[in-house]
Amino acid sequence: MLTTSFGYKGAFTAPHRIAALAGQSVLAEGGTAVEAMISAAATIAVVYPHMNGIGGDGFWLVRRKGESPVGISACGRAAMRATPQWYRDRDCSVIPTRGALVAVTVPGTIAGWAKALNLMPEGRRLPLSRLLAPAIDYAAEGIAVSQNQAVTTAAKLDELKNVDSFAEIYLPGGAVPAAGSRLRQEALASTLRHLAEHGLDGFYRGAIAEANARFLERAGSPLQLADFNRFDAELVEPLSVTTRWGRLYNMTPPTQGVSALMILALYDRLLRDEASCSADHIHLLVEATKQAFILRNDGLGDPDHMAEAASTWLAPDRLDALASQVDRGRALAWPHVAKRGDTIWMGAADSEGTVVSFIQSVFWEFGSGLTAPETGIQFQNRGSAFSLQPGPNQLRPGARPFHTLNPAMAELSDGRLMAYGTMGGEGQPQTQAAVFTRHVHHGMPLQAAITAPRWLLGRTWGEDSTTLKLEGRFDTQTVETLRQRGHATELLANFSDAMGHAGAAVLHPDGLMEAATDPRSDGAALAF
Repeated sequence: MLTTSFGYKGAFTAPHRIAALAGQSVLAEGGTAVEAMISAAATIAVVYPHMNGIGGDGFWLVRRKGESPVGISACGRAAMRATPQWYRDRDCSVIPTRGALVAVTVPGTIAGWAKALNLMPEGRRLPLSRLLAPAIDYAAEGIAVSQNQAVTTAAKLDELKNVDSFAEIYLPGGAVPAAGSRLRQEALASTLRHLAEHGLDGFYRGAIAEANARFLERAGSPLQLADFNRFDAELVEPLSVTTRWGRLYNMTPPTQGVSALMILALYDRLLRDEASCSADHIHLLVEATKQAFILRNDGLGDPDHMAEAASTWLAPDRLDALASQVDRGRALAWPHVAKRGDTIWMGAADSEGTVVSFIQSVFWEFGSGLTAPETGIQFQNRGSAFSLQPGPNQLRPGARPFHTLNPAMAELSDGRLMAYGTMGGEGQPQTQAAVFTRHVHHGMPLQAAITAPRWLLGRTWGEDSTTLKLEGRFDTQTVETLRQRGHATELLANFSDAMGHAGAAVLHPDGLMEAATDPRSDGAALAF
C-alpha cells in the first residue's frame, strides 16, 4: 500500500517515476521547484509521449514565499489563416480530430517553461543544459515503453497509423511497441539539444521553428512560420475564491479552472456532516459539478470573446444562487456531452518555500498524431475544441481554444500550501474536488485521499457517455443510495485509468513537505 512521502528538503510528484526522479534530482542539487518542474516537464514529454509532449500546451501556478501565486498561460493560439471559411473551402463542417487539419494552434508549453524560468533570478539558475539533460538522454538512448503507452497505442491505432509520420516514430518496425521494449526518439533528442544550446526561444524562432513550419505546410496545416514567430506565453493573475478552508486558486480561461473553483465553493456552501466517500459526499460534489459545468458549457472559451468574465461566476451571490438549486436528495438529470483529454499534472515544493502546480498536454492521446520527422515533435489537436459556429469557442485567427487543463493550488487557513491536480479531461475538476475535500476537510492522509475510490460524471478515456462512473471499490450501499437518488451509475474497474492520474504536494509552515502519487499511474512521489 502506498503511503504519503515526507521530507524537509524538497518534494516532487509526477505520473511517471522517471519524471519524478528528474525533478527530485534538480531539487537535490539546490535547484528551485520551478527548475525541477522544467526538467521533469521535458523528461515526461519523452517518457510518456501518448499523454503529453512539447508540441502541446501548458499551464502553471507558481507561489513563492511571501508572494501571491502567479499564473502562466502557455496556451497556443490559432493560426492567422485559420477561419471557418478556410475549413469550408476544404469541405469540413467541423474541425477534424486527427491529422494536419486539426494542427491549428501553436504549441505553447515551451514558451511557458521560458516564462517560468524567468521568474527565477538569472544568477541563481541552473544551466538549461542541465535541466534538459535527462530528457535528451532518454530520447536519444531510448525509453522502456510503459504498459500504459502500449495499451493506448493499440487502442488508438486505427485513428493514428495513417497520420503523417506517426508510424515512423511511434510504431517501430510497423507494429505497436510492447511494454518494456526500447523506443528511441532521436529527432526529438536533437531538438532538445538545440534548445539546450540556443535557448527555449529557439522553438519559435530559428531553425526548429522553420523546420516545423515547412513540415506543417507540406502536411496541409494552416499554421505558418509567422504564427510561431509571434507567439509568447502570458503571465496572468489566477482566479481565486475564499472558502472555510482558505484561499483556493486555479487558472484563468480558456481553461476550465473556474469550474474547479466553483465545485469546491458550492460544496463549501452545501456541507453539513457528510462523511468522506459516503453517498452524501459524492452526491453533493456531483451536483455541484453539474451546476458548474452548465455554466462552463454555455459561456467558457477564449476570454477575449466571453460574454462575461469568469471571475463573476465566483461572486458570493452567484455561488449562493447556484447552491440553492442543488437538491440534497435527488440528482439533476444530466444529458451533458463530455470533454475528452489526456494530460499530465505534476507538483513540486522546495526548501525556499516555492510551490508549483503544473499541467501539460497534447489533448487526446498522441494529440493530432501529426509528427514532424525532422524535429520529432507531435502536434496537439487542441484545435478540435474550436467550433466553426458563432460563440465563445468559434475559430478565429489568433484565438485560444477551450482547455480542460487546470492546475490547482490552495493557501490553507492553517498556513499549509497545497498544489494538486490530475489528468483526465472532464474528470479534472471532479478529481481535484475529491482529493481536496477528502484531505483538507475530512482529514484523510494525503496519499489515502488519492488512492481512495473515485467517481466521474461523463468521460475521460473510453466511449462517450453521461453516466456517473464509480470505481468498483465503493461499497454496495453507497452505490445503491446514489441510484435511488436518480444517478445513472456505471461500475468500472477497481483502479481505473478513467479516473485520471492525480497527485499532490503540500508545504507546511514549519518546512515539512508531503507528496503523494496515483496508484492508477506509473508515477512516484518523492519527498526527501
